[in-house]
Amino acid sequence: MQTTAKPLAELTIRGVILGGIITLFFTAANVYLGLKVGLTFATSIPAAVISMAILRLLPGGSILENNIVQTIASAAGTLSAIIFVLPGLVMIGWWQGFPYVQTALITATGGILGVMFSVPLRRALVVDTDLPYPEGVAAAEVLEVGAGSREGGEESATGLKVLVLNSLASAGFAIATQTKIITDTAATAFRVGAGATGISGSLSFALLGVGHLVGISVGAAMALGLVIGWVVLVPVMTAYHPMPGDVADWVGAIFKGQVRFFGAGVIGVSAIWTLLRIAGPVLGGIRSALAASAARQAGETLALEERDLPILWVGAAALLTLLPIVWLLWDVLAGGALSGSAVSLIAGALVFILVAGLMIAAVCGYMAGLIGASNSPVSGIGILAAIGSALLLVGLFGQHPGEDTTRALIAYALIVTGIVFGVATISNDNLQDLKTGQLVGATPWKQQVALVIGVVFGALIIPPVLNVLNTGIGFVGAPGAGPNALAAPQAGLISALAKGVLSGDANWTMLGYGALAGVALIVLDEGLGRLRLLRLPPLGVALGIYLPMSVILPTVAGSVVGFCYDRWARRSHNPEVAERMGTLTATGLIVGESLWGVAFAFIVYLTGSDAPMALVGPGFAQIALVTGTLCFIVLAAALYRRTMSVVR
Repeated sequence: MQTTAKPLAELTIRGVILGGIITLFFTAANVYLGLKVGLTFATSIPAAVISMAILRLLPGGSILENNIVQTIASAAGTLSAIIFVLPGLVMIGWWQGFPYVQTALITATGGILGVMFSVPLRRALVVDTDLPYPEGVAAAEVLEVGAGSREGGEESATGLKVLVLNSLASAGFAIATQTKIITDTAATAFRVGAGATGISGSLSFALLGVGHLVGISVGAAMALGLVIGWVVLVPVMTAYHPMPGDVADWVGAIFKGQVRFFGAGVIGVSAIWTLLRIAGPVLGGIRSALAASAARQAGETLALEERDLPILWVGAAALLTLLPIVWLLWDVLAGGALSGSAVSLIAGALVFILVAGLMIAAVCGYMAGLIGASNSPVSGIGILAAIGSALLLVGLFGQHPGEDTTRALIAYALIVTGIVFGVATISNDNLQDLKTGQLVGATPWKQQVALVIGVVFGALIIPPVLNVLNTGIGFVGAPGAGPNALAAPQAGLISALAKGVLSGDANWTMLGYGALAGVALIVLDEGLGRLRLLRLPPLGVALGIYLPMSVILPTVAGSVVGFCYDRWARRSHNPEVAERMGTLTATGLIVGESLWGVAFAFIVYLTGSDAPMALVGPGFAQIALVTGTLCFIVLAAALYRRTMSVVR
């Protein structure tokens, strides 16, 4: 008698509970680290590793259940990037703290819309695409190797050894950098004629691994962005804006105040072009989703990979999510300087959230597919959203409408931006998770439900964490902030930008020049495509301009290392296995540093120190720089040679 194999456990109660527990710790760590240093870490891979370790001890655990756990934790951890907007409401004095209901609703509504908007995008940007999705692929490799599901036990064991060795090396180096005996960043600034520029690189194995996974085309595009930003723009702009004092401070101020706005302009134009290019596939994905829904209603059994949330449910959920948004917006307007224009303001905001949200979901999904969710510049999207929402208000009220009205308008713009920013962060992460699910054979609708659960968990956790930090430490620029106040750099920038647009002081010149450069880069990329040469994706170039060189340089180096390794792998006796081991090497580099990032965030929180593990003082910096750079190069070479020896 033939028996049917029992389906693997996937969306389970224990998986949801485990994802919620991991969410609690990872989200709290991300909120604190983001407010302190302006960076957050990707939670997908650490959650997958922890989930595997726990579920391995329980009966019936499966790769699909592990995938659900990492999906929940990843969605909630990513949603913590809302801290790049909401503290601005405290900084401008609109909020005295973070009211639980309002904060949770801003976070949850943006996140749920992000999930809903990304459902029809899955087919266009995950299934029918060749985007690399470096972190999605890395998470899938971790799950596959952990489950031992690769064909052949020997290959699985070898792959696991490669993954563990590189993870330990990556984590060990990251730990060593925190002792300050070796440095984690090599940076210097210097004069060039009447101006100045600099060079910096983070000694990050995680970024090296990301570069390997994104490939040489994206790496070359980002390298071009570095040249535009640091060889052309920074020297020119520093010459036009001389500053007394330290050269590094001068260069840093010009990069943040001038070059990043140029980069934001390039991002804006590149994003619009990306939308135009993917509009056809996206519409095709929506049509496919409608066809799948009709087939399901007719009783047809769909293939597992076609089972998204029904598109009608998606539309209904998105429309229902607008109801609490209406209440949130009314809560800002009622009884204040803007109450007389409440209807037009709310209607305009809803249209903006829907239209801009859909566009941003597509662009962020594309950027995550291009370079990974961790490196995707959602703060740049936040800047563009803040400009858009503030311009909407300028169109209704003009500039300089009075002090009380201006403050209310800034608060309104920040809340609208916060909702749109939630869409950006979640769609930025969701498609990485859905790529992981596609690679491990997950059911899309179950993973999409898990994403909503993760959003809800994150929305419940973020407000009390923000209140604890606001009460105990405070934020730089906020009323009553103490000497150890958290910098919250992105929130300060976005709130200042909203104020600048409403007052007419925004840096329109650099945004405009960036937009023109974006058009030129689009023409260049299309020309290279027609000549069948190496493409330079305009968004990749934009990221090279906008993001700090310390992030871009190791990513570019990683793309070159990956290119050289893949060329060797294709000439080896078993190219498929060799390339897979290279992917696992890069994955291990990401895993180790990511896990350490979680631990370090908690150490920083518990100690309240930026350097809680430092063993030496600033006087050791020069030796640490030389030692760290040499150790990084030697260790990277040794790790790749070790992988090559395994597959020879």
